[in-house]
Amino acid sequence: MTTLDDLPLRDNLRGQVPYGAPQLNVPVALNVNENTHRIPEAVAHDIVARIAETVIGLNRYPDREFSGLRERLARYLGHGLTAENLWAANGSNEVLQHVLSAFAGPGRTLLGFAPTYSMYSLLAAGGDTTWIPGLRDDEYELSAETAVAQVREHQPNVVFLCSPNNPTGTPINLETIAAIYDATDGVVVVDEAYAEFAPDGTESALSLLPGRPRLLISRTMSKAFAFAGARVGYLAADPAAIDALRLVRLPYHLSALTQAAAEAALDHTDEMLAMVDDIRGQRDRIVARLSELGYTPHRTHSNFVLFGGVEDPQALFTALLERGILIRDVGIPGHLRVSAGTESETTAFLEALSALSSKA
Repeated sequence: MTTLDDLPLRDNLRGQVPYGAPQLNVPVALNVNENTHRIPEAVAHDIVARIAETVIGLNRYPDREFSGLRERLARYLGHGLTAENLWAANGSNEVLQHVLSAFAGPGRTLLGFAPTYSMYSLLAAGGDTTWIPGLRDDEYELSAETAVAQVREHQPNVVFLCSPNNPTGTPINLETIAAIYDATDGVVVVDEAYAEFAPDGTESALSLLPGRPRLLISRTMSKAFAFAGARVGYLAADPAAIDALRLVRLPYHLSALTQAAAEAALDHTDEMLAMVDDIRGQRDRIVARLSELGYTPHRTHSNFVLFGGVEDPQALFTALLERGILIRDVGIPGHLRVSAGTESETTAFLEALSALSSKA
């Protein structure tokens, strides 16, 4: 049987493993940081109606500039942004792929601070960009001093900053982001996929955009908007940076159906985000109970918790799975990660973990 080794694959892709988390049919799936709350029924009906209206015109190509969606995204983000500051694609992964296609590539480098989102290195490999895994401070924090020293050492063409960071949940303060920007002539991308789950009053890196044309802020509708299956990611930046992304996108990359669904969801922003407070409450509940059980949860501004103090991560992962609860082994020794689910899902996880911990 033919294998990858028999094909003329690019050298930098040999030995690579595709991105993926276990997709198992279990009662409680808390492994991929999804928003496990369903879309409100009334909103769902409106989304379906908009899609139905759009189907009639599918003989025509979609709006190549997805103008209506960009206008709604600008209104949602605020900060004085207009449609000219917005970009969107099929999930934030494609947004980041566009960024690397425009500003990275052969002979160029991408710096991130590990452990961080595993897709960054895979996106780099896909675009033949050299991935540089930088180091973090203790407890997975990232100070300006630590980050700037590495930026100056490596002089990367692109820097990816995940804030809150996946898989650790730790945020990066605005002073650190500004210092990194000032230390490089390259593009700095702040991935704020989990921004809506930060404590009230937390300021977004969007506030740093004025006067910083090389700063790009990536967001997604997958998490807070419970829209993971729709695949809608977006980015805010200087209009010149948006023009750069136009150079590398495929024609009509956002389908008319995707645009219609996303526009409808954004027209119901309040209803779509109504579950965010509940998710934050369940996350804080997980943190508190983990500490009571003797684990070491890390600071998190996201909808998930990374916790250490796990003597045998694979054994605990398996024991929970046997009880119908799927969480994530992200490969950090002594750690596991769990998403905050609904109240009942969170209760199921905590009760199972308590029972297993009492037997340890």
